Amino acid sequence: MTGRLLLALLALFLASAPAVVAEPVLTPIVGQVLAAPRPVLGSDQRRHLVYEVQLNNVTASTLDVQAVEIVDENGKSLHRLDRDSIAKRLSLGGRRGAESAELLFGQFGVLFLHLALGKDDALPRALRHRITLRFMPAGIEHTLTIAEIAVNDAATVVLGPPLAGKGYIAGDGCCDSIRHVRALLPLDGRFTLAQRFAIDWEQADAQNRLVKDDPKALGNYTIFGRDVLAVADGTVVATRNDLPEQVPGALPKNLPLDQADGNFVVLDIGGGAYVLFAHMQPGSVTVTAGARVKRGDVLGKVGNTGNSQAPHLHLHVMDGPSPLLANGIPYVIDTFALTAIDQAGTADFDKAEATGAPLTLTPVSPPQATKGVLPLDLTVVEFAR
Repeated sequence: MTGRLLLALLALFLASAPAVVAEPVLTPIVGQVLAAPRPVLGSDQRRHLVYEVQLNNVTASTLDVQAVEIVDENGKSLHRLDRDSIAKRLSLGGRRGAESAELLFGQFGVLFLHLALGKDDALPRALRHRITLRFMPAGIEHTLTIAEIAVNDAATVVLGPPLAGKGYIAGDGCCDSIRHVRALLPLDGRFTLAQRFAIDWEQADAQNRLVKDDPKALGNYTIFGRDVLAVADGTVVATRNDLPEQVPGALPKNLPLDQADGNFVVLDIGGGAYVLFAHMQPGSVTVTAGARVKRGDVLGKVGNTGNSQAPHLHLHVMDGPSPLLANGIPYVIDTFALTAIDQAGTADFDKAEATGAPLTLTPVSPPQATKGVLPLDLTVVEFAR
């Protein structure tokens, strides 16, 4: 019998042999990834995957989550969270501000994850989650691997600048700030997170101030009234233009859900990607649904309408036309100059917005010309039109 014939017979036998099915096992916790992670290259020259895992305690005990390890399809460990980290990232019921490492009987939580890889590191094809639990009060530990998901390697959306000029700071941006990254909403019977990669763009003046003099006066904010620019050629699918300005200093109370974005534009830029431009001045929106626009066209002016406490441009990209009932997807801006970073963090940004105190900026000197990256949280950039 020739070797070729032997191989053919062996292949036929294997094809006809019954498949070996692993026996199912009971697990104390069940989990699922809410949306497949899509990598994006950040302005730190690292690739970032930002996603969420819902964990459900199906036992009659309290489960204390001791560790979560993200592993690739080959079992290689990519990142590990200890209990202290989990206690800051596991939101009970998916509610921001309700973080804990403990899940009571029948309780679920949403674990907000961020995996950063070197630019040249191999991108995993799939991710799994090796979870170590402690049954309370018995103190018995158990480790299992759940919540496998393929990494979505779709092409990254590329945008042009949404504004023109210098001193723009990426407020509450990717990847570990919480106001957008954890803005999980229960809508129409499911969780949605359209703002996963959103940025609130504000602008610093020559003295690094977001606002000068009275912070209650809209015109004192550096960014107020700046032109909002189309980031790509596209078709307008929705707008609003009639909501009044809010008084700066606090978020409005009891705002209806349909007014959250204030005066806005949603732009269909093709390939299943839609861009939201939110909180513009009343009467300033220049387009209506059905209009075709070109990159760089003026869509409106930066304002303080809707769920906003200071003038800014909220921008995010999503996979559907609804600003809320969609999945937020990553994007990059094709070209900008990185000029500074607020390394003092969100508290410094909030203080500057509320009081007019100068931002504590660390200059990037000389400015770093970048191409095809996402500006990360609290980076300061200059956009050429």
